Amino acid sequence: MNYLDLAKKSALLAGDLLLKYLGKITSYELKSPKSVVTEADTRAEDLIIRTIKAACPDHGILAEESGDNINNAEYVWIIDPLDGTTNFAHAYPFFSVSIALEIEGVVKIGVIYDPVKKELFSAEQGRGAYLNDKPISVSRVDDLEISHLVTGFVYEHDWMVKKNLKHFEDFIYKSQAVRRDGSAALDLCYVACGRFDGFWEMGLNPWDTAAGALILREAGGVVTNFSGTEFTLDSVELLGSNKVLHEDMIKVLSSE
Repeated sequence: MNYLDLAKKSALLAGDLLLKYLGKITSYELKSPKSVVTEADTRAEDLIIRTIKAACPDHGILAEESGDNINNAEYVWIIDPLDGTTNFAHAYPFFSVSIALEIEGVVKIGVIYDPVKKELFSAEQGRGAYLNDKPISVSRVDDLEISHLVTGFVYEHDWMVKKNLKHFEDFIYKSQAVRRDGSAALDLCYVACGRFDGFWEMGLNPWDTAAGALILREAGGVVTNFSGTEFTLDSVELLGSNKVLHEDMIKVLSSE
């Protein structure tokens, strides 16, 4: 079984389904005051799970909408069927499908698909990162003052909002530009292919980061928490960048 091909197939199928709903969402549910879920989320997730389970019935699943069905499985698929749901619900075309495969606790495969741009990012541990099957790598920007950065905000925790706003302000003055696009998975991919030079965010979940962190690392980037220690799927903070800017970004994030 080629698990990378299975991940790609599942992401492409889900992406095609999402496009059928784009611009046609008339209602949605709120999982929390700021967290949206649509029919497209649940249908895309169901399609991904059915596709994977048809090929690998004994594998575990950790998915954003349906929760976990792991049962001590050595192989666990980590799925976000629609990363950037708020964008999607408002027909703002920046969202993605994110699928990762964790084997015995280590993420080995990551696939992220942007169905609007038809861009399929992928990586397999130790084999590099790719965009539509062409190799990608992080930027060579080595000066924070000319860097192009991206972030995301978490609204559920007031202390995180205040901290992120301070970081946002600090980086505005220390970089060339800072963006906020609303899909952490795609943000990580954009750092991986050099469109952005660095990304930071707090309060992310495993399905937001599993595939993107692998893709960024395989593209030559660095992924840690804000203090520079190892990032895991349970980490509250994520900082991803090219290698030369990483320490400078840590200094900004560590300042009070």
